[in-house]
Amino acid sequence: MTDVHMNPGALFARHALLADGWAADVLLAWDADGTLTSVTPGAAAAAGVRHEQLVLPGMINLHSHAFQRALGGLTETAGDSADSFWTWRDLMYRFARNITPAQIEAIAAQLFAECLRHGYTALCEFHYVQRGPDGALYARPAETAERVAAAARGAGIGLTMLPVLYSHAGFGEQALGAGQQRFRTDPAQVLRIVEALEPLRGGQFEVGAAPHSLRAASIGQIAELAGALPAARPLHIHIAEQQDEVRQCLGATGMRPLRYLSEHIALDARWCLVHATHLDADEVERIAASGAVAGLCPSTEANLGDGLFPLAQFLAAGGRFGIGSDSHVSHSPVEELRWLEYGQRLQHQRRNVAVSAGQRRVGEFLWQGALQGGAQASGRKVGALAAGLRADLLVLDADHPSLDGAAAADVLGIFVFAGNDNLVRDVLAGGRWVVGNGRHIDQDGIASRYKQALAELREYRS
Repeated sequence: MTDVHMNPGALFARHALLADGWAADVLLAWDADGTLTSVTPGAAAAAGVRHEQLVLPGMINLHSHAFQRALGGLTETAGDSADSFWTWRDLMYRFARNITPAQIEAIAAQLFAECLRHGYTALCEFHYVQRGPDGALYARPAETAERVAAAARGAGIGLTMLPVLYSHAGFGEQALGAGQQRFRTDPAQVLRIVEALEPLRGGQFEVGAAPHSLRAASIGQIAELAGALPAARPLHIHIAEQQDEVRQCLGATGMRPLRYLSEHIALDARWCLVHATHLDADEVERIAASGAVAGLCPSTEANLGDGLFPLAQFLAAGGRFGIGSDSHVSHSPVEELRWLEYGQRLQHQRRNVAVSAGQRRVGEFLWQGALQGGAQASGRKVGALAAGLRADLLVLDADHPSLDGAAAADVLGIFVFAGNDNLVRDVLAGGRWVVGNGRHIDQDGIASRYKQALAELREYRS
C-alpha cells in the first residue's frame, strides 16, 4: 500500500495500458474526488510518487444479481428430470424467499470485495428483490437498493444501480407466481425507486433502470419506463437467453425476442442487451447497428446451459460487448474473457477469434473491448486511464513467474490465458486503494458478516 510520505494522489507506471495501447513511463494523477486529472506518457520518474511496473484500467462488471453470490455451488445436484435454466430458477426463487435487507447488504459486500480483488472496479447491479418476504413494499421503497449501495460504498466499488421492472410471469402478461412476489414492480414503482436513489448519485454511483425481460414486462411498460427515465441513464434488459424464451416469444408475438424489441423500442447506445445468446443474422445486425451493448456473462451462461453468443458474427458487424458475472459462479473478469474466447474456439474449431484488423492480440482486444462496452453500459466515466475519468486501476504482480520479464505487449495474453493464479496485486477504485497485496482492506470484517448471513439463510433452505 502507499507509503505515508508519498503523494497519495499519483502513481508512476513503467508500463500502463491506455486507450490506444501500452505506453511507457506514465505518470497518473487524481484528485480527492477520485477523478484522474492527468495521464502523462513519457514522463520522468518523479520522486515522492509510488512506482509500479504494470498498470491496467479496472474492468467493469456490467451484469450482477448480487444476492445470488450466496447461492453459488448449491444448485449443482441433478434433479429427477432434465435440469435447465428453468429448474435452476425455481431453486433461486426458494432461496430469495426469506432473504432480508441486512443479508442482502452482507452478501453484496462479500461479492464486491471479491470482484475488486480479481480486477473489477465497477459493477452494474440488476436489482430485483424490491419487496419484503410477504410481497409488501418496504416503508422506504428503495430499502434493498440502498443496502446494495451501502455495500458498494463500504467495499469501494463503483456502482450503477438498475432497479428492475418485473410485472409478469411470462409472455401474455401472465400473473406472477408465489416465488416472484418479492420482485413485483410496475413502471411507476421503479421510477419512485430511481427518484429515492437520486441523492446518492455522484462519481462512484449512477442510477438507471432495467426492464427484466420481455417475459416479465410488456412492451408498453418498457416504452413507458424508457421514456420517463432521464435521457442519459442506462437501460438494461435480459433478452434471448434461452431457446425456450425464443419459442415462447415467437408463439406470443410472431417474432423472435430481439426483433420484437427492436421493432417497438428505439434501441440506442443507452441500452445493454444482456445475454442475447440466441440471435439470427438479422438480429446480430440490428444490435450492432443500434449502438447498444451486448452484455455477455460466459461463466453463468455456461453454468445455466444457455448456449454460446455469436461473437464472431457480432464483431464482424461492428458490435460492442461487455462482460458480467451475473449469478457469480465466478468473480473474475479473466475467466469471463477466457471463456468468451474459448467458447468461440470450440464452436468454430479455430483459434484467436476475438481480434480485429487493427488489433491481432486476443487478450488486449478482449480487455479493451470489454472496457469500452462496460463503460457505456454503466453510464459512468470509467473504462480507460484518461483525464476526466474515474481513477480506477489495477497493479499486476510483475514479480509473479508468469509475468516476470514479460514484454508489455504480451502481458494481457498472459493475464487472460495463462494459469489460474490471480495476478491482480493492488486495486485503486475511485482514487481509493481498496486492495493491497491481494487482500481487500476490510476482507475479514466483510467475510465475517457474510458468514453470519449464510448461517441465517441456511435455516430456511428447503
